[in-house]
Amino acid sequence: MRERTHMIDMQPAAARLAGVIAGVSDDDLAKPTPCPDASVGGLIDHIRTFSVAFTRSARKEGRDGPPPQANPANLPGDWRQTTPDALATLAAAWGEPGAWDGMSHAGPIEMSADMAGLVAVDELVVHGWDIAVATGQPYDVSDDEVAAAMSFVANFHVPRDGGLFGPIVDVPEDAPPLDRLLGLTGRDPNWQPPAS
Repeated sequence: MRERTHMIDMQPAAARLAGVIAGVSDDDLAKPTPCPDASVGGLIDHIRTFSVAFTRSARKEGRDGPPPQANPANLPGDWRQTTPDALATLAAAWGEPGAWDGMSHAGPIEMSADMAGLVAVDELVVHGWDIAVATGQPYDVSDDEVAAAMSFVANFHVPRDGGLFGPIVDVPEDAPPLDRLLGLTGRDPNWQPPAS
């Protein structure tokens, strides 16, 4: 039996992201984030749809089409409840036996299930930081989660044109692991919200 070196419990990352979302005020929804062209509300919409799609990925329920364009106007009135619920369901699905085995998908792209799981970890970790820094909330992530996300980002070769990742931001080699991950995704770890 092949050793599953990439399997990681997503519950802490999902719960952390749910906590960050709980700290978002209505006034925060229009604020910009380090994720290009995404407001806080747009990212929350993306997290909702991503959580459902990657729950299907963990359960091998078939490929989805391309994700819809994130838009804060798509947020339902109960997004403060349904988004954390979707994140908890996502984490539980990836904790089920067999979730990390075989083939699965990330949206419309077929890939190994363990790679799809790492995509999910990266989404949880990086978008959690995006929303936290945009809304002035603290954000502390484990080295294991960063290492799992890094193993996807560093080995998934796509154009750095902003479609999936922006151009790599140079970060010192001795920078904290999260900063190095952010740089690889095209984010400046020192990003700050514009002065209001």
